Amino acid sequence: MLNYIQRHFDLQIGIASFLLALIGLVSVYSATYDARASDIFFKQLVWSGAGTIVVLTLTLFPFRLLQTISIPAWLFSLLLLVVVLLLGKTVSGSTSWFNLGSFRIQPSEFAKITTVLALASYLSRSDVSLRNPRDLMLATGIVLAPVALIMMQPDFGTAVIYGGMAFAIMYWGGASQFSLLAVVAPGAAAVAALFGTTPFLIVVAVMGVLIYLTKEHRLVAAVVFSIMVLVGISVQFIYDGLRPYQQKRIDTFLDPGADPLGAGYNILQSKVAIGSGGVFGKGYLHGSQTQLNFIPEQWTDFIFCVPGEEFGFMGAATVLLLFAVFLMRGVTLASKVKSKYASFVAIGLTATIATHVFINIGMALGLFPVIGVPLPFLSYGGSSLLSNAAMVGILMNLYTNRKEY
Repeated sequence: MLNYIQRHFDLQIGIASFLLALIGLVSVYSATYDARASDIFFKQLVWSGAGTIVVLTLTLFPFRLLQTISIPAWLFSLLLLVVVLLLGKTVSGSTSWFNLGSFRIQPSEFAKITTVLALASYLSRSDVSLRNPRDLMLATGIVLAPVALIMMQPDFGTAVIYGGMAFAIMYWGGASQFSLLAVVAPGAAAVAALFGTTPFLIVVAVMGVLIYLTKEHRLVAAVVFSIMVLVGISVQFIYDGLRPYQQKRIDTFLDPGADPLGAGYNILQSKVAIGSGGVFGKGYLHGSQTQLNFIPEQWTDFIFCVPGEEFGFMGAATVLLLFAVFLMRGVTLASKVKSKYASFVAIGLTATIATHVFINIGMALGLFPVIGVPLPFLSYGGSSLLSNAAMVGILMNLYTNRKEY
């Protein structure tokens, strides 16, 4: 029996995701224990049960059919993103949700998965190569289509995830160094420009040298370099056009102490919570920052503070270790499956989870601006939990069918 399970189910991914979801439930319960939000925990419990069904269903889903429906599923997700703009519910300034009674569904969470499937389906074709400019542009278009609709909501946090996922898939697919630099350089210049002229000039100089070293055609290299510079210069104009709450998030990232009782409050309290946990923590349900509600709605973006404060370094390290096991197994799976399509799907889903983890924990530590990115399996949210469950189910499916071509 055990041998059968080991042959057909990826135990490392399954156990790691189960333990992370369990830690998530424990953390959500603690974060809502004394916050007059007990219904949050019970909703998460319901979503967890639904997520279990999703994992089992997708694990047993026919592998060939999954590949067949990849493009139609992506098109359907684009349709939902259009519909949510017209009929969706606005929450925290973002029109991203459908109301289903007392529950809400966020289509952009599931569009991440369908985008990975569609991109994998396209790139696995024998006549497609990322070193061909036309194929690279079409692949980029598959990613930019949902991103454009999500930015219209607007939901910058979710849109950023697509960038990390696309970069990983294109790297895995053999895109040239120049193509990867062309994707990274404008973003790097934009971020550097936020910190001032000197950091911007340094990044421009470094990227310029790297672009030159790729020995790409001079005209093409000049176009990419010019786009990078223009993006960096336009940052101030874009900043001026943002909504006040979006400007505050950027200002808080640059200097959390500038408004300790306003926009910087969550980040400062988050760092206090994690830092005060010590080695073994303050004990379950005994975290002062958590139980006294110093961090508003801690069960969402700042859920990492709960194991960090109540179980200390050991709790935070356990969470990071489980994520490391999950992500390493995902990369290993991508390298071992026989199907090119499956390989792209595995690396894309793994990169999606990795980007979430990297940004969310960076937010909790004050290393990144607060852009509303949940921590996979831990943060409260039905759409997030179901999409994570779907990714686990698909990865398990790929493992089961790892010998399929």
